[in-house]
Amino acid sequence: MTATVAVFRPDDERIEAAVTLLESLGVEPVPDPMLAVEATGAVPRSDAAYVVFTSTTGIGLAAGRGWAPEGQRLAAIGPKTAERAEQAGFTVNIVPEEYTSEGLVAALEDEVQGATVEVARSDHGSEVLLDGLAAAGADVHETVLYRLVRPAEAGTSIDRAIEGNLDAVLFTSSLTVKHFFDAARERGVAAELREVMANVTVGCIGPPTRETAGAAGLECAVVPDDATFDALARAVVDALD
Repeated sequence: MTATVAVFRPDDERIEAAVTLLESLGVEPVPDPMLAVEATGAVPRSDAAYVVFTSTTGIGLAAGRGWAPEGQRLAAIGPKTAERAEQAGFTVNIVPEEYTSEGLVAALEDEVQGATVEVARSDHGSEVLLDGLAAAGADVHETVLYRLVRPAEAGTSIDRAIEGNLDAVLFTSSLTVKHFFDAARERGVAAELREVMANVTVGCIGPPTRETAGAAGLECAVVPDDATFDALARAVVDALD
């Protein structure tokens, strides 16, 4: 029987790409978007020496509103974000070795003392990034480009898990874990879900997501070396074999 794998990416080209990848890996995708994007209409400030983007969504929204860097050094949290920036015509100067907030701090901390650093991201960004840059001596400013909310229809994967028809889940952020259990509580099945998830392979994109999953009562079996969806999907499918 073909393994079933839930994916929680936003309902746009990302969920489509995720489904295509999972199908190519020989499993049945269970697309269940746990995130939806609500743009705020804001753009990054123009007077910062550095601008930090933490997602492809942020790049797309900024570019869509006509923003472009004007001599600032641009940092992108990972290669996908950097690629999206380059597609928008932006030059990316910094991509950390580790694609996390901690990685961004490590990549920037030796050069931002006394500089203004603009962090352009969602309303659920980690304080680790802001605190780490401030500790490095930067004048840190955050602009919220978009809010991440849970779609009203989210929860298909929960039903599948309760029915015993789900083999694995792919959590790509702490917020996807939170929304997963929020949806379960609304259905009145949160306690039952925690029990059945003991039989489901849980994949988390990185250590922060693993910590959130653990706090929610889940044991994360898979954390890929690279914090990318591709690496997460492949690692979880390998674990199912």
